[in-house]
Amino acid sequence: MGERLVTAVRRLAGERACIARHGETPWASVTFSGSRHSVVLRFEGWEACDDGETFIAELPDHEFTLPGVLVADASVVRNEQVLLPEPVLEVEVELLLLNTKE
Repeated sequence: MGERLVTAVRRLAGERACIARHGETPWASVTFSGSRHSVVLRFEGWEACDDGETFIAELPDHEFTLPGVLVADASVVRNEQVLLPEPVLEVEVELLLLNTKE
């Protein structure tokens, strides 16, 4: 499931985004099971940084369609930007996936 999620996140972020890191940990409550994902994206250059700003704005309301899971929460937990010598934006997002099929 991790690869499909990363592909969906990258699609939303745009072709200029690079996936710098992806981590996955199991998650469960009394009634649900699933996984928590942390994805770090890197945007290099002015146009890519513009894509990154759009990604940050769109992520919380984006409807992911992944078979067998529901993306229950998607949020930006960190974003850092440097302008010199070249603009770079690094964005870390966390997503909670709940299994819909057992």
